[in-house]
Parts: sequence; C-alpha cells; structure tokens
Amino acid sequence: MTACEAPGKVYLFGEHAVVYGEPAVPAAIERRATVTAEPRSDDHVRVEAEDLSLDGFTVEYAGGTGDRPDVDVPTPLVEAAMGYVDAAVRQARDAADAPDAGFDITVESDIPLGAGLGSSAAVVVAGIDAATRALGDPLDRRELADRAYRAEYEVQDGQASRADTFCSTMGGAVRVEGDDCEPIDTPNLPFVVGFDGGAGDTGELVAGVGELREEYGFAADTVDSIGDLVRTGEGLLEDAAPEEEPSPELLAELGELMDFNHGLLAALGVSARSLDAMVWAARDAGAHGAKLTGAGGGGCIVALDPSDATETALSFTQGCEEAFRAELATEGVRVVEP
Repeated sequence: MTACEAPGKVYLFGEHAVVYGEPAVPAAIERRATVTAEPRSDDHVRVEAEDLSLDGFTVEYAGGTGDRPDVDVPTPLVEAAMGYVDAAVRQARDAADAPDAGFDITVESDIPLGAGLGSSAAVVVAGIDAATRALGDPLDRRELADRAYRAEYEVQDGQASRADTFCSTMGGAVRVEGDDCEPIDTPNLPFVVGFDGGAGDTGELVAGVGELREEYGFAADTVDSIGDLVRTGEGLLEDAAPEEEPSPELLAELGELMDFNHGLLAALGVSARSLDAMVWAARDAGAHGAKLTGAGGGGCIVALDPSDATETALSFTQGCEEAFRAELATEGVRVVEP
C-alpha cells in the first residue's frame, strides 16, 4: 500500500487567460489531497472517497471505466471519484506498462471540491504518483506533471491547462505559459482564503469565456490584458528576495495587480455575487489586494494580508462559509510515510 499527498493551489494571477497560451502564476498551498493505492489481484478498481461528500461513498468497477456506477450521490461527486481517478489510473497503468492492474484506492482531501483551489489536480497528481509507486515504477516529477495534465485534459474535454497539475507536483510558485512550465522563486506571501461553500462549473465557465472571446474583440483584448498583467507581476516577484519576508511595498504592488485581475475576470463574466462580496470585504479590512481564484462562478477568493484583519472580516461576511490563512506549500507531491 502506498500513500501520496499533493497540495492545492491559489492563482496569484492568470486563470482563464492561461487556457489561451497567456502566462499564469499559481502557488501551492498547504491544503492537501491524499490518495492511497494498493494493487489488487484482479483488474477491478475500488474507490473509497472519504471526504468528498458529507458521508463519503465507495464504488467498485471492473476493467474498462466507461460506464458510471449507479450510486446515490450528486453527479459532481461521482465525477470526482470516477472521472479524475479513472484518468489517473489509466495514466498509471500506461506508465507502468500494466494495462490490467487493479487497485483499492482511498481518496482523502481537505481541499474544498470544485472551489478553485485545485482539488482535482491534487487528486490526479497524488493518484498517479501513488499508483505508479505501488506498481514499483515511480515517475520523475516532470513526467508525473505531464501525465497529470493529460489526465485533466481528458476529463475536462481539452479545456485544461498545465498550471494546476504542474503547481501541485512541484510545490511553491510556478510560471506556466502554454507548455512552458517552470518553478519560480517567491517570498512566502501572506495568503488568506475565503470560501463561499459553493463551486462553479469549470467547463461551463471556461466555455463561456471562449464564446465571449470569439464573439467580441474586446473580450479577446481582456484575455490579452490578463497576460500582460501576469508578466508585470512576474517581474515584481523576480526582483524580490525569496528568503526574506515580503516588503509592504511589494505586497501593495502585487495586491494592486490582483485587484485589476479580479476586475478583468469579472468583466469576462466569471465572478459571482458571493465572490465579489468577499473580495470587497477583504479590501475594506485592509488587504493589499483580493481576487477570485480558479474558474470562478463560486468557490474561493484569495487576498494578501499579513495581519488577522482580513480573515476576521471574511468570517463575518455574509456568504462566506470558511476563511483561513493558506501557507505556501514549498514541497509538492510527496510520499506519506506509514
């Protein structure tokens, strides 16, 4: 039996635009998904998802994974247990040249599902890592990140970027532009996350931005502007000393860019009333900047604030179900020692 855990992430800048080849800078945070894989003597895959719904659920199926089992849980949760885990299992089987390998898989996560914190990427990365290690054929990080991206690309009908899976694999902050992915040095930024308890439909939101971009030139310009904003933010991070606490001046400049980024995403129609309310609550509390993180439509915002003021303000904001400080996860996917 092998267990691996991978971190979630927040986007400092660049979600949605990254789908169209613009750069993005996500950063891993210390909220993790853990996947345990134990090889079986048959080709069955048994998935136990302990934390993806109130009561959890277990499904088991054999051989091919095209048919969905009839389980009494919401469809998105079945997709979480089946779609992403299916894809991770296929990638692990292919990498280990073991097409008939079966597994007992357990998924545990403290990353809110579908909230923009990279829960699916963390499950896929940890799942492929655990399954290939259980088969005695572990992957180097670059190949692991690539296979995790291919799994998400498959499940999301070609609308995935490499950002989430690369960040979850490597840890820290990363820069992603098309197929070019590299870790970048960054100070330990004081992230505060607000969660509205909901989740947007990533595929629907990404498709909506795509339709706007095709129909209106100014929407395409908005996507390009997000890319320009990311390049400006990246320059600020390059000039910062990663081993030192971020200066108030750096936080103010990054925060201003985050505010701009949120406005551009809202213009593309991917924000929500709850997200806007949390963003403004964070700003009113003195955060240097705040924006939605992830696909939008509901889920999470991220703010920069070294004090307790933003976390406190969010905890009293109507529509915010949870507020927490999110430490930078400097280590990506890792084996959980028994």
